[in-house]
Amino acid sequence: MYKTTSDTVSKNVRVFLLLIILVLVFAAYILRLFSMQIVHGEHYRSQSQRISSLITVLPAQRGEIFDRNASLPMVINTESFAVEVTPGNIPSNLYDTVTMRLAKYLGIAKADIDKRIPPSLRRSYSSILVKSNVSFSVISNIAENITDLPGVSWASKPVRNYLHTKSLSHIVGYVGGITQDEMNVLYNKGYTKDSIVGKTGIEKQYDSLLQGKNGREMSTIDVLGRVISDVPIVEPPKMGNNLVLTIDSDIQKLAEEALGERVGATVVLKPATGEILAMVSYPYYDSNIFSSDDAGTEYAKLIKDSTKPLINRAVQLSYPPASTFKIIMSAAMLQENVYPSAKKIECRGFLNYGGRIFHCHIHAPGHGWLDLKNAFAQSCDVYYWVIGRDYLGIEKISSYAKEFGLGQSTQIDLPSQVTGLVPTAEWKEKRYHEKWLGGDTMSCSIGQGYLEATPLHLANMVAMVSNAGVIYKPHILKEVRDSVTNDVISEVKPEILTESTIDKKVWQEVQEAMRYTVTDGTPQYPMHNKIVQIACKTGTAEVDQYKNMNQWHSWLVAYAPYDAPPEERICVATIVEAVNKWEWWAPYCTNIIIQGIFAHQTYAEAIKELGFQYLDRNNVGRRE
Repeated sequence: MYKTTSDTVSKNVRVFLLLIILVLVFAAYILRLFSMQIVHGEHYRSQSQRISSLITVLPAQRGEIFDRNASLPMVINTESFAVEVTPGNIPSNLYDTVTMRLAKYLGIAKADIDKRIPPSLRRSYSSILVKSNVSFSVISNIAENITDLPGVSWASKPVRNYLHTKSLSHIVGYVGGITQDEMNVLYNKGYTKDSIVGKTGIEKQYDSLLQGKNGREMSTIDVLGRVISDVPIVEPPKMGNNLVLTIDSDIQKLAEEALGERVGATVVLKPATGEILAMVSYPYYDSNIFSSDDAGTEYAKLIKDSTKPLINRAVQLSYPPASTFKIIMSAAMLQENVYPSAKKIECRGFLNYGGRIFHCHIHAPGHGWLDLKNAFAQSCDVYYWVIGRDYLGIEKISSYAKEFGLGQSTQIDLPSQVTGLVPTAEWKEKRYHEKWLGGDTMSCSIGQGYLEATPLHLANMVAMVSNAGVIYKPHILKEVRDSVTNDVISEVKPEILTESTIDKKVWQEVQEAMRYTVTDGTPQYPMHNKIVQIACKTGTAEVDQYKNMNQWHSWLVAYAPYDAPPEERICVATIVEAVNKWEWWAPYCTNIIIQGIFAHQTYAEAIKELGFQYLDRNNVGRRE
């Protein structure tokens, strides 16, 4: 049978079409290869590198923190380990056996490991964290039995170790894992989802200085994620900077023991520089709990504690300054020249105003006729009620309070602080929709009513008196040092926070009144001191919920030595809250601190020298 011409043509057409299809397919492959290798070559090469490179972050150690002598570490890094599991390296038939053995070594339940490694991840060659904060002894046990633990590995993960906790916890703070909110703020500053950051205190304030630079370990892996390179490329981590604080560890311990287990706070600073030598707030907490496995539970307990141990009362709580405010009242009266300091006012134990009897609660029968010096030393309310109501007025009182730094930020280098409150007539109108009354001025004149200040505010107030008109910015950081060479990178210089326009002669008269308070005023016994001359002012703040319980906030603010230049002085501000059973402890606490500092004595030595070791805490009388 012979093929026709039409059959031949049809066959040729099919062959031609097939050739065209083959050419088109081949051309498509050529174009695709051209696109992948030439047009988008760089993209695919980088993607290939990402896929074929396993990058392990080598965490940097945070810088350490030292006291002012740069010899005693407060915070160091303790060697700790994190145990990881690579599920793909565990034979499927041995998974339960291996994880059960590992759980036994780690002291956890197997179920805890199973939660971290669900069935969907058991063929993965990515490392999964099983437990952190693992001790070296546990790692040693795992290493000795590693042949029975395929897929198990570990890595060094330093943990923050706070060597001196108690009152230092409020100053130093603590660290924790970065939150999403923190990440949103810090993402462009080199932080990652695995970063450890400061949460409070110096750890938070100077986190960027303490943070080191993480290193990297790069290994080649196959498509399944298995490491196939023998020698990884390592970029070592760089430790963060060390911080030297202004805190004197001996004075901090002295102040801590002097305050004791009394709810309150005390601040010790150098008035000529603004350096904080000690800052104690009680109750306190242990910063190390935040590195423990029970951190969440312990934090919940602290939050629920009615005594609020997480709050630094020295800067985060404000109180009525009570009669310590008479320092400002005296300076205002003298500077404004509204009433002669030698001219007397009669105190009969009360003042009748607006149909209400105001009692001078320090001395019920009345102090009699008093000039400024004696009214200050005896803390006579009647004298200052008259001065405030009839001669100064609330606007001038408020103006001078602000000149002393009250009602404003102290600008101390801590991440959280309150400004307190200096009221005015305009403030009351806006806040309560009520007019300012003469009784309000009288309350403010003796540091009560709406007026509020922190212990640090009052330490600054005394610093201004000591410096005759200057407050230096309070600070806790002294130096930043290189963690390897120990070279000083930077140091904090004294910086003026507030400078007053009050005359020098006014400061001299206020200083003399504060000294006279110690020698002839109400705190003669608790403030007597043979080692150093002290100038001070007491305060007893009335608290509504304790009115019928004979309990008040106890204040004492002081500087010493009185007869030395400001460069050689220290200022102390102490408050003991009304929640404590009344014992008028603030003067005793302050004198113990001053005695210990200038006599170079411990707390036990200081109270013995002062004769305070036999004090019955329940029978110390009330004074102002």
